[in-house]
Amino acid sequence: MSLVEEENDSKKDHINEIVLSEEVQRAIEQVLQSSDPLDQPDFNPTDYINQLFPNEQSLSNIDEVISKMEYDISLIDDNIRSVVRGQVNTGENGRVALKEAQLSLTQLFTLITDIKNRAEKTEDMVKEITRDIKQLDSAKNNLTYAITTLNHLHMLVGGVENLKRLSERRQYGEVLNPLQAIIEVNQHFQQYSEISQIQTLSAQVQQIQSELATQITDDFKNFFSPTSHSNTNRMTITQLKDACQVASVLDKPVKKNILKWFINLQLQEYVQLFHENQDIAWLDKIDKRYAWVKRHLLDFEEKYGPVFPPDWEVSERITVQFCTITREELSKIIARRRTEVDVKLLLFAIQKTANFEQLLDKRFNGTTLVEATSEEVRIERDSFINLIGSCFKPYLDIYTDSIDRDLELLIDQFTQQNQQMVVPKEINPGIIPNCADLFVFYKKCMVQCMQLSNEKPMYELVLIFKKYLREYASKVLEARIPKPQPPNSTTSTISSSMSLLTKDFQNLSTAAGQVIHSFLKEGETPRYSTEDARKICYILATAEYCLETVQQLEDKLKEKIDKQFIAKVDLADEKDVYHRIISNCIQLLVHDLDAACEQSLLLMTKIAWHSISNVGDQSGFVNQIITNLKQTVPVIRDNLANSRKYYTQFCHKLVNSFIPKYINTLYRLRPTSSGSSSASGTAALVASASSSSISEGANNVASASASGNILGCEQLLLDTHSLKTVLMDLPSIGSQVQRKPPASYTKVVVKGMAKAEMIIKVVMQPVHPAPLYIEQYLKLMPESNVVEFHKILEMKNVRKIEQQQLVEAYKRACPQLQQQIQTSSSTLAFSGDIGNIAQLTEVTSSGNPIQSQQIAAAAAAISGAGSSIMALGDSLMDKGRIKKIENLIKNRLPN
Repeated sequence: MSLVEEENDSKKDHINEIVLSEEVQRAIEQVLQSSDPLDQPDFNPTDYINQLFPNEQSLSNIDEVISKMEYDISLIDDNIRSVVRGQVNTGENGRVALKEAQLSLTQLFTLITDIKNRAEKTEDMVKEITRDIKQLDSAKNNLTYAITTLNHLHMLVGGVENLKRLSERRQYGEVLNPLQAIIEVNQHFQQYSEISQIQTLSAQVQQIQSELATQITDDFKNFFSPTSHSNTNRMTITQLKDACQVASVLDKPVKKNILKWFINLQLQEYVQLFHENQDIAWLDKIDKRYAWVKRHLLDFEEKYGPVFPPDWEVSERITVQFCTITREELSKIIARRRTEVDVKLLLFAIQKTANFEQLLDKRFNGTTLVEATSEEVRIERDSFINLIGSCFKPYLDIYTDSIDRDLELLIDQFTQQNQQMVVPKEINPGIIPNCADLFVFYKKCMVQCMQLSNEKPMYELVLIFKKYLREYASKVLEARIPKPQPPNSTTSTISSSMSLLTKDFQNLSTAAGQVIHSFLKEGETPRYSTEDARKICYILATAEYCLETVQQLEDKLKEKIDKQFIAKVDLADEKDVYHRIISNCIQLLVHDLDAACEQSLLLMTKIAWHSISNVGDQSGFVNQIITNLKQTVPVIRDNLANSRKYYTQFCHKLVNSFIPKYINTLYRLRPTSSGSSSASGTAALVASASSSSISEGANNVASASASGNILGCEQLLLDTHSLKTVLMDLPSIGSQVQRKPPASYTKVVVKGMAKAEMIIKVVMQPVHPAPLYIEQYLKLMPESNVVEFHKILEMKNVRKIEQQQLVEAYKRACPQLQQQIQTSSSTLAFSGDIGNIAQLTEVTSSGNPIQSQQIAAAAAAISGAGSSIMALGDSLMDKGRIKKIENLIKNRLPN
């Protein structure tokens, strides 16, 4: 077959291919769920044939496969033919169904129209039937209303005459029921008020009510008036009880006026007896007021209790009026005699008043309180609390001023106790006892003030609390933080050591060591004693307790105080004060232990590291640091057993302070040597002082100078690892219970000491070739900078010219450091000047050591005072003795 035919066949196949969309394909799969490969959308004839005939032997049944395929094709053709024929019949069936539906709709419409017509006819028939029934029902209602109205009119006419007769006879028991009925009937006829007869009857009813009101009021006055002695018109108790029932039916002002007159009459004696000019009216006899009203109420309820209806609440009304009068009278008398009121008298009056008000709350339900005439009391309330006590609120500043004075005396008492403050002997001393006393007093004041008022006085109490929280912090806690004590060393100690040095020529090395030890002790930083450290922990634990309690106090105050003052209650400043005390105590403990380690680091700088001949155990300065840690840290840990978070904070701050100082000390060392470098006289003197004899030290220096030496770096690496191990176990050092340190603490120690180890490893690397050294440097110290690079070159004793070349190469290797060139240059210049000064003090122009400069440099190195040690030496020893010592050392040292 030619190429053209093949192309035509391929195009023909492409044209006959049917491509269905995904939606159509999914619809087909839902209808025809088949697993036959021929029905799959991605059917591939080649793969299908290869599946049927995987090899040549399978071609033997090709006839059977072809027969099956032909059978399937014929079956599909029959199905297609049936579907096509079915579609022809479907159109005709649809037209027939549509016609049938239209016919059914026509029949349905006819039926609906017929039903509607029948419903209209039925409605007309119902209206015709019920028309007569409605007329009869309306006539019945009108007749019933007319009969009722006539009955009411008859009752009104007859009742008016009857009421006039009964009221004139004061037969109030028989007046009550007709009066209620006539009042109701009269209200019914108000809609016919335009009728003259109705108007006349209504006027008569109103007149009868008015006459009854006046008559009953007069009867009450005649019965209870103390000036009435006539018994002719005096009513009996039964008549008075019935009159109260009639007054309840009459208008409200009648009952109100009777009660007002009666209550004033009952309290008339009280007003006269407790007038403000009477001695019994003063606050010290306030309980007599309450005793009087109790007796009076008992007498009233015994004599006249059954007279008044229970819903009148006469006893409660008398009590409310008594409270109103008492409050007004007390306000007047306190304002006039304010200077005579002290806190004890005020609290006495408030307490008696509060007890009385609580008794009234239990006795009465408070329903009449809203009817009180006083504007101050006319509020929606149902409690007697503060009904009288509100008169004391303007004078509660007397109470708060008293609390201020009491707290001032209490703080002064704490301050005097604090001068002899002794930490308990037990391991965990707890807190200062007077701290708990202070907060117990605060709680007592807060509870007491809540009983008085939770408004402005409570806020003033908050301000007083704030004031004395700060006073306690400054006068009690901060004032007793101990000061570091200088070591007990005097000039005589150094003088005795000098005498020993001049007499003991046979053991010159021992004498020199003692002189150096005396110099070292003379330069020590003041330290805390063990008792002082415990006292600092004691104060820290107390400050922590105060901090937690102040937070609880603030929450409780916000809970109790009135809503308008909640936002003003803020003790944040006071909490900051105690935070500062805690931080200061931790810092003092850290500084104390840090100062002890500084002496060891100073000793570290005096070791001739470049002349070390072998690597042994950890150095003496490491042992000294470990000793200081074991002596101090367990004391702090035991005394902060209940303040673990602050002990952990102490450990954090300690390592954050110590590790940078240790790294800075490393930068000052010169642990390597080269064949061209020579040790100074001062270094030789110090090395000899730290060895067994001066001659052995000189030999070691000479051997170290003869050839390159990195044993000092190895020894430093060993010491650094030892320090790292100790610092990792610092939180549990000296403890029988080993605890895993916090992860954050471990991270700080590992990161800091790893840098120290990397510095030593970099110093151990050879400088040449320079590119390889810089490459190793960047690997070991990727976060370094130019200043650190220059310090490490100084540690390696690299010459200045080589240093400049290496720094330039380092800058080229780290382009990001170009921005630091200006800052680094000034730092390098300064350090270069220091280096030059150091060289001038170590080497003389003639090459021979000058003995006076050796002594001064040794003393400066040991005491840690730098160049100022010469002035210290001049103040402690005379020039003649120094000259004598110089000559002795000059004769004993080898040439």
